Amino acid sequence: MNKTAVYFVGIGGIGMSGLAQYFLAQGHAVAGYDRTLTPLTEKLVTLGATVTDSEDVTAIPPLFRDAAQTKVIYTPAIPAHSPLLDFFRTGEFVLQKRAEIIGEISATMPCLAVAGTHGKTTTTSLLTHLLRASGKKITAFLGGIAQNIGSNFLHEGQDVLVVEADEFDRSFMHLSPTTIALTSMDADHLDIYGSSDELAKTFSAFAAKVSSEKRFIRHGLAVDGNTFGLDVGTHRVVNLRTQEGCYIFDFQTPETTITNLKLPYPGHHNLMNASAALALALEANCNPESLREALATFMGVDRRFSVRMTSPKVLIDDYAHHPTEINAVVDAIETFYPNKIKLGVFQPHLFSRTRDFEKGFKKALARFDEVILLDIYPARELPIVGITSHILIEKLHPNTALISKEELYQKVANSTAEVVAIMGAGDIAFEVSAIMQTLKNQAHE
Repeated sequence: MNKTAVYFVGIGGIGMSGLAQYFLAQGHAVAGYDRTLTPLTEKLVTLGATVTDSEDVTAIPPLFRDAAQTKVIYTPAIPAHSPLLDFFRTGEFVLQKRAEIIGEISATMPCLAVAGTHGKTTTTSLLTHLLRASGKKITAFLGGIAQNIGSNFLHEGQDVLVVEADEFDRSFMHLSPTTIALTSMDADHLDIYGSSDELAKTFSAFAAKVSSEKRFIRHGLAVDGNTFGLDVGTHRVVNLRTQEGCYIFDFQTPETTITNLKLPYPGHHNLMNASAALALALEANCNPESLREALATFMGVDRRFSVRMTSPKVLIDDYAHHPTEINAVVDAIETFYPNKIKLGVFQPHLFSRTRDFEKGFKKALARFDEVILLDIYPARELPIVGITSHILIEKLHPNTALISKEELYQKVANSTAEVVAIMGAGDIAFEVSAIMQTLKNQAHE
C-alpha cells in the first residue's frame, strides 16, 4: 500500500480494530471514528492511533484530510449517509471496504479461512492457538478476543494467515484462501441475501475457491470435500466422554488418530469447532503431539460461554444473537449445570433478524425457566414498523419480561435462577459488570 495514512470509518468494530492494529504494526499513521469508545478503541490509542467518537469532519486530523496521503477503510455497518463517508467520497479519496483489504492481505501468504454462520470465531481462535503451539509464525484476524493471546489480532510472521471468512455482505468472496473450513450454513443475514437458498449458494461459491481436497466441511452440509463431525466424517471425534468438566476424546482422520485429547470448553458445538480447527492444523502439517498439548490449554474466546462468576449465581456472558446460538448456550448449561433453574437475558440484534427468526427465537428462549428481554439493538438498521422485542414474548411462557436496562440489575438479582445467561451481540456486554456487582452486593447484605 503506497498511502502513508489510513483512516477507519467504524474503527471500533471487532474486525476493523484488528485491521487497524495490522496497519499500525506496518508503521502507518492510523486514525478513525466510531460512535462508541470502548476498550478496543482505548487499546488502539495506546498503540498510537487517533480515535474520535465525533462524526464532525473537523475532527479528522489534518494528515488524514490529504487524499494523496490517505486511504480510507470503512465497514458496511456504517450508514450510507454518514457525513464522514460523504466527505471522503467527494474529496477524491481512495475508499475500500474492510473485506477488500483483508482479501488483499490473504493473497500474500497461505490463508486458512473459516466460514460459517456460527463457530467462526471460536474455530479461528483455537486454530491460532494450535498453530502457534506448533511453532508456526502466523498472522490472525479474529472476530473476538482470544483469551490465550488477549487480542483479536496477532502478527508474528507470514507462515500462515488465519482469518474468519465473513458471509455478511458477501465479504468472504474477496478472500484468496488456500484451505477452508465450513462450520455451518444456517439462514442468517436475510436482509442481504433475501433467502436461505441464496445464502447457501454463496457459501458454495466461496468453497469453490479451493479444490475439494482443501475443503473441510461440517458433516451433513451440501458441499463436497473432507468432512468433520462427531462419530461421522473423514475427520471425526470418537470415544467421547466427560471428565472433571472437560471433554476427553480421540480425533480420527484417514491418516492418523490422536488419542486422549482434552477440551476444557463446554458445549457439543465446541467439539465441532475443535474438529474443524484440528483438521486445518493437521493440513498445515502440525505435529499431532503438539496439538494434544495445545488443545488442553485453550482458554476460549471472550463472550463465548464466558463464566464471569459462580456465586451467588453462575453468570454466563455470551455473544449469542441467533436461535441456533441460543440453543447452543442452553445445551451447554444443561450439560454442565444440570437441573439448575435457568434465566436467559437477551438483547435482540437487528430488527430484520428479529423479524426473520421470530419463531426460532421464541422456541429457543422458551427453554429457559425465566426470560428477560431488552429492546432491540439496531446496529446498522433503522426501525421496522411493528418489529420490537415485544413480539418475542411467548404467551405460553409466563416468566418473560421486557424491561429497560435500568431495571436489569435488580431484576436479575431478584430472580430465583441459579444460572444466568447474558446474551446478545449489541451493547448488553457493557451491563455485565454492573450485574455482577449487584449480585455481589446482594450476597453481602
